[in-house]
Amino acid sequence: MPDPADDFCLVPDDAPPLVAADRSTPVGRLDEGRCSVRALAAGDSPMATAPPARRWLLVEQPGPWGRDALLQSRFDAAVAPLLAARARDAGLRIQMVRRPGDRLSDSGRRWAVADVTPGGTWLRWSTRETDAELLDAPLDGSVGVDHTDPTYLVCTHGGHDACCAVRGRPLARALPAAGPADVWETSHLGGDRFAANVLVLPTGHVYGQVPGDGADLVGAHGRGEVLLDHLRGRAGLTPPAQAAQQLARAELGLLGVEDLPVRSVRALPAPDTGGERWAVTLGGPDGDLVLTLDARLSAESRLLTCAALRPGRWRTWHPVGPLAPVAPPV
Repeated sequence: MPDPADDFCLVPDDAPPLVAADRSTPVGRLDEGRCSVRALAAGDSPMATAPPARRWLLVEQPGPWGRDALLQSRFDAAVAPLLAARARDAGLRIQMVRRPGDRLSDSGRRWAVADVTPGGTWLRWSTRETDAELLDAPLDGSVGVDHTDPTYLVCTHGGHDACCAVRGRPLARALPAAGPADVWETSHLGGDRFAANVLVLPTGHVYGQVPGDGADLVGAHGRGEVLLDHLRGRAGLTPPAQAAQQLARAELGLLGVEDLPVRSVRALPAPDTGGERWAVTLGGPDGDLVLTLDARLSAESRLLTCAALRPGRWRTWHPVGPLAPVAPPV
């Protein structure tokens, strides 16, 4: 089974990096061989593909990023592996960020920690004088300035996949005009074939295949709602929870960012047809609801990123019966 941390895509470790020599020029063109073009043509659903991380460390670093954005950037090379280890031990996912257009003069050497746990989300920004300060700075949210308005991180990581740069950079430049909005370019979010990908903090909602200037996305989160059409899921939730929440939203028309909180996720005996079966309990407006759904591997297999060397398959989600009230205890 492919790794759930990267949209169930098989991306070999030895896949060659795609690095732009000049960041003012697109890293490639959207020809029919690009993974995002293939995904759109096939009608791939991005449902339940948000990363599993609940806590995030954002590190402002202008300039180019290689395939590993922290280790292959202008960030202090001696500090980078130590910070990576510290973040891993603390359960934080690192995202490198920079302002759209890569304006070096705009850099404030900012960094932030975010927690996307439903019901307790926060995002707090700080600044640093040196990169080494991040090896001792508190990463538990006890420092920094709260930022409660939506912050949009658009994946533009061309060093990881060309589609992220070609689709992400124009969107990152257009989003402020659609808002106003607090917009950053960011490193790899996963799900390259769903570019342009966007993470919204502090709620942790992740979107894919975001079209145009992103005005609908900014408008929805400005109202405290999700944009259902392009929602990949909510970071920090398991894939079954993401899928059940999204299917229930579509059925009930509940779009509030905190609607339908996940109460429990229970694995059930696998169906005779294969795959996996889950029962997910959600908090509804009039009481808890349960949705049973199956996860199946796609029938076809294909290259899932522009850099992939081997084809892979992905999960598809299928409700089993209707969304039902939870029966009261006998």
